[in-house]
Amino acid sequence: MTKWRTLVLATVGFNFSFLIWFSFAPFTGPMAEEFGLSLAEIGVLASAAIWLAPFGRILTGWLSDKFGAPAVFAIVLTYVGVFSMASAFAQSYTVFFIERLIVATAGITFVIGIQHVSEWFEEEQLGMAEGIYAGIGNAGAAGGALILPRVFPTSWSGPLFEANWRAAFFYTGAVSIVLAVVYYSLGEAAKSEEKRQATVDNADFKGWLHTATRYGTIVLALGYVMTFGLELSMNGWLATYYREGFNTQNLVLASTFAATFSVAAGLLRPIGGYVSDLLARKEKDILPFFEGRYREQWTFVTLCFVVATMFAMTLAGLSGQVLVAVGAGFMVGMGCAFSEGAIFAQVPAMFPNSSGAVAGVVGGVGTIGGIVYPLVYSAPFLANLHLGYSIVAVSMIPIVLLAGWTFRPHVAERATTDGFIVGSGSESPAAGDD
Repeated sequence: MTKWRTLVLATVGFNFSFLIWFSFAPFTGPMAEEFGLSLAEIGVLASAAIWLAPFGRILTGWLSDKFGAPAVFAIVLTYVGVFSMASAFAQSYTVFFIERLIVATAGITFVIGIQHVSEWFEEEQLGMAEGIYAGIGNAGAAGGALILPRVFPTSWSGPLFEANWRAAFFYTGAVSIVLAVVYYSLGEAAKSEEKRQATVDNADFKGWLHTATRYGTIVLALGYVMTFGLELSMNGWLATYYREGFNTQNLVLASTFAATFSVAAGLLRPIGGYVSDLLARKEKDILPFFEGRYREQWTFVTLCFVVATMFAMTLAGLSGQVLVAVGAGFMVGMGCAFSEGAIFAQVPAMFPNSSGAVAGVVGGVGTIGGIVYPLVYSAPFLANLHLGYSIVAVSMIPIVLLAGWTFRPHVAERATTDGFIVGSGSESPAAGDD
């Protein structure tokens, strides 16, 4: 293996994991019709896709450090594929809901791939490499929105299934199992035995507890709530929003509108990581009050941009023009991409020998936004479907303020050693980030 082959393998695996994770989103209409679901219940289904991700990511991040990414990735892809195929045959909504809940754990593969890539790339390339991995991987949601309703249109008729969504779930499940075999066969855990051993040595509970409670870990995790959690919520909600909020009853058209967000949130993410690498490499200050904290400065700018675009999303929706709302959604996706890339440029740079554990905490906590935000969007007490975005934006402001406090130079330089639980750990601030 080489680092670039590892990057391709991890990216393909995560891209498909994201596709199968949100494969329900293009089919909420026909599923709601068959099972008799209300709009609020569709919101619960979108939220439920994230329920198991926080704990699952925290666990698999540690497992990847302990046992290596290829084995853990293969196990997840296998059981996800089995339950996706099983959900295609469900006749009871309760059974269907439980099976899709398990399928939704496909999203935990994110931290497995983050750990795998970080085991192969040098610090100065981490932001770009992780950005490419996560960006193209996240675009799997757009692939699902664009590809699945076209491959499995409303007019679908056999073989095996008359309902297009059942066929989609069955065949994507089969592909998942094939990918599991490929990943296990071709993947190698680390670029050297020395690197692999250093990671294993840090993969104990004491080491995990230390890194999980450092200030740097906490603030990045909360930043990920308002960026990746937001992305998850929009991936599961926007097709419904464009259909119901603007009376766009064409399933393919509504899914295409939603896919513009996913494209931005996915494919632009490498830019966020690259800019973080560039500022750190050139030691360029763009916010003087965070002088010398180059990665932190870029992360702070991107978090502020996300808040601004969420307010813009409400204004665009209230205009009544669906294309204006689609444009605003693209801008939100761009903000998510830049911020996510910036955050995961910081994670492995700050914690080089515990990247799986920290990625698990940041990625796991971050998914909470994907659970909560859809419930806000579809809340029955809102006057219209456009106001939820501003409510979410207001909830993000305290996170931005906390980030501003933590990114101050005298706090940031101790962010990997000082934390909420006193104790000694093996990690120290990354060289070149001061």
